Amino acid sequence: MDNKKILITGAGGFIGGYLVAEALNRGYETWAAVRSTTSREFLQDERIHFIELDFTDQEKLTATLDEHVKAHGPWNHVVHNLGATKCTNYLDFERINHGYLRALVEALREVQAIPECLLLISSLSVMGSGDETGYTPFTLDDVPQPNTRYGVSKLKAEVYLQSQADVPHTILRLTGVYGPHERDYFLMMKSIKRGFDFSVGFRKQMLTFIYVKDVATAVMDALARGPLYKAYFISEDQGYTQQQFRQMVCQELGKKVVIPVTCPLWIVRVVCAVAELVGKVTLKASTLNGDKFKILKQRNWLCDTSEARDDFGFKARYSLQQGLHEAIDWYRQAGWL
Repeated sequence: MDNKKILITGAGGFIGGYLVAEALNRGYETWAAVRSTTSREFLQDERIHFIELDFTDQEKLTATLDEHVKAHGPWNHVVHNLGATKCTNYLDFERINHGYLRALVEALREVQAIPECLLLISSLSVMGSGDETGYTPFTLDDVPQPNTRYGVSKLKAEVYLQSQADVPHTILRLTGVYGPHERDYFLMMKSIKRGFDFSVGFRKQMLTFIYVKDVATAVMDALARGPLYKAYFISEDQGYTQQQFRQMVCQELGKKVVIPVTCPLWIVRVVCAVAELVGKVTLKASTLNGDKFKILKQRNWLCDTSEARDDFGFKARYSLQQGLHEAIDWYRQAGWL
């Protein structure tokens, strides 16, 4: 690689840290976009170049990018990983997930720094609930029908990017991402360690997962070999039930007895509504909210990754069992479990 440059937004987040690490491993001159308040706990490699970008101020964002391009030249690739998964005000989904992408594209265009590829990290949530009777996997031919505000905001970002003919791009729709440093799945593991595993609804549910290191590999492979102007699903090619997830976590924790607690959907709806109200009062985004209820309620998270495999060789290297083994080992060493 001839010292290609890459910019990664949302670099201080869970996935962002792994994207930065993989870009460095591939030999990129790697620029991590952060805010002044962003934790750099997992961005300690001395080879990382940092740039502070303010997506709330279009003029400031453009000026910062202009200054960078004049001093260092444009980036070959831009990975837009910045986004919000939970908000106290649902309008923030639109502002952050869609608005920040638009701001970035307009600023890059203004300073004549449109990259060879802008890769957008999107979500399987753009698809909506899908087939919850036959459990047919989502395919790229299916029309996205998001049923959450989060999913709508991610789809709007996709549609905006697809409408920009002068911006070469790739879109990766990720399923549930887990691994060291992640906190939502960690809470499930912590609950299992305490002897309880909570699931939602009595109908069969098929879950899909992707280990965070496989996400980083997929992103860099897509940039290196993938066709442009396409969207892909990124997931392990297997679905799991909540019981299978629980059994794997129990095995890794050496936990012999765990009580499975299945919560009726109506109870979960009430809990999510109350948690959302508390979050609005305290101005702290709650993990449980109306959007989260619809995600927990969804029965089918299967998706077809064959086009990613055919186009740039994607295949998850980590099975759920292998990924949980590595993640739980990290949580233990870090003192989380």
